[in-house]
Amino acid sequence: MPNAKKTQFTGTLGDAVKIKVQAVPEGGRANAELSAFLAESLALPKRSVSVVSGETSRDKILKIEGCSRERAEEVWGFVLPKTLRG
Repeated sequence: MPNAKKTQFTGTLGDAVKIKVQAVPEGGRANAELSAFLAESLALPKRSVSVVSGETSRDKILKIEGCSRERAEEVWGFVLPKTLRG
């Protein structure tokens, strides 16, 4: 969800994780901020997070390298939907 007051997790919805990003969805800014936010939250380099599909959509599939599902759940403080791969 681009153009939010601040970048933050807002929970899960079905099989998705909802995240608000402050950046506008122009020129890839929202995708870059989303990737940077996730990487920083997991103490990973920015290059570890990439958009696999949904580059111009609100619904995206992301690839996060160098972090287990269990570690992400521990750091983020919520259980990821079971349908997410990883």
